[in-house]
Amino acid sequence: MNRRQRTGLAFGLLLILLGAWFLAAQLVPGLQEWARVEISWPLILVAVGVFLLLLGLLVGAPGMAVPACIVGGIGGLLYWQNLTGNWESWAYAWTLIPGFIGLGTILAALLGEGGRGTAANGFWMILTSLILFAIFGSLFGGLEVFGPYWPALLIVLGVAMLVRALVRRRA
Repeated sequence: MNRRQRTGLAFGLLLILLGAWFLAAQLVPGLQEWARVEISWPLILVAVGVFLLLLGLLVGAPGMAVPACIVGGIGGLLYWQNLTGNWESWAYAWTLIPGFIGLGTILAALLGEGGRGTAANGFWMILTSLILFAIFGSLFGGLEVFGPYWPALLIVLGVAMLVRALVRRRA
């Protein structure tokens, strides 16, 4: 089966599943209450992320793991914010998006696209994202783990970038 056939197969399967879900929701009224759309709407984004990953696997494009992790990660983040009502956390939660890219990059490397260097770049993206999340979270008051010592995270990030630059130059 070539790539075009697999793509058509994947989209056809998606349409069948979506149609079956919506038909079931029309015919079984209790199903709509079970889904509780007002709380679970961000899970649609998570499902789209899973679909993108599966589509990439079906058509032989491991690089689809990157957009899959971005969309799924943002969906998960919005789900948490919707559950808790903590929408102001978006002031620093956006720093997790490069980490989602890094996760997708590592996943793509594990699935055969890129290599060890690609996976290492993904790791650095995750590390940088987490440090920025801690910095902005502490700066904007969402995370009070570091208190007044959050500038030390800037120093840690700077040291990590220096080490990375020196290691790359030698390699």
